[in-house]
Amino acid sequence: MNNVKTFVLMAGLLGLFVLVGQLIGGSSGLIAALVIGSLFNFVMYFFSDRLVLKMYGAQVVTAQEAPELYAMVDRLRQKAGLPMPTVAVAPHEQPNAFATGRSPKHAVVAVTTGILKHVPQEELEGVLAHELAHIKNRDMLIATVAAGVAGALSNLPYLLMFGGGHDDEGGHPFAQLALILLAPIGAMLIQFAVSRQREFEADRVGAMILGRPMPLARALVRLDSLAHQIPMHVAPAAAPLAQVNPLAYQGGGIAKLFRTHPPTAERVARLEAMAAGR
Repeated sequence: MNNVKTFVLMAGLLGLFVLVGQLIGGSSGLIAALVIGSLFNFVMYFFSDRLVLKMYGAQVVTAQEAPELYAMVDRLRQKAGLPMPTVAVAPHEQPNAFATGRSPKHAVVAVTTGILKHVPQEELEGVLAHELAHIKNRDMLIATVAAGVAGALSNLPYLLMFGGGHDDEGGHPFAQLALILLAPIGAMLIQFAVSRQREFEADRVGAMILGRPMPLARALVRLDSLAHQIPMHVAPAAAPLAQVNPLAYQGGGIAKLFRTHPPTAERVARLEAMAAGR
C-alpha cells in the first residue's frame, strides 16, 4: 500500500508538472525546466554520499575502528540481501541515523555518536534495519526524482519571467499568475508526502529485515523524545534523510502536510499492528 501511494503521488507530481508547463511556458518552457531540474538533481544524486556526509560532519569508519557497529551492519545487510555499505559516524550528541548513496553498491549507513551512547543494542538494530530498508527500496532514487520534478516545476515561473517564453500555443495570464504562486507549494507538498510514504515503507521493510517490529518502534519513541531534548545543528536540506527529523519540527492539523516524516505515533502504531499480525 505504501508503494501504491508513492506511485500515485509521483504520478500526480508529474501530472502537475505537465499542466503547469503547458499553461506557463508551453512545450518549450516545460522541456527547458525539466532539463535544468534533471541536470541539477543528477549531480545531487551522483554525489549525494559525499555531500550528505559533509553536511553532517560524518567520518567513515572501518571494522577495526568500530567493530561492534560494523559487525551489526554487516549482519543485518546480509539478512537484507545487500552488499556491505560504507559505515560512518557523525559527531552529534542527538541520537539519530541516516542512509544515503546512489545505489546499494554505493550506499552509506551513518549513525551519530549519541545513538551509540543512548540507544540499547536491540533498538539500534531496529534503527539500522530501517536505514538498510531505505537502501533496499532505492529511496534515494525516488527522492531524487521527486525533488527533480518539484525543482523543475518551481523553476517554470522564472523561465517565463526571464525569457522562457511561450510557443505558438499561447498563454493564460490568470492561470499563470495563480500557478506562479501556488505551483511550487503544491510540488513541495507532494514531495513531502512522498517522503512520508517512504518512511512508512522503510519502517515496514526494516521490521521484516530484523524479524520483529517492536525494537524499531521503541527506538522511534526514544529518538523522537531525545530529538526534543538534544538539539542538532545540521542543514535543513539534510534533515529529511535522518530517521527522525533532527530539527524536531512537530505540528498537527494542516502543519502535518509540511512534514518530511510521519508523526512518530503513527509510525509506532503501524509497527505495533504489524507485531500483532494486523
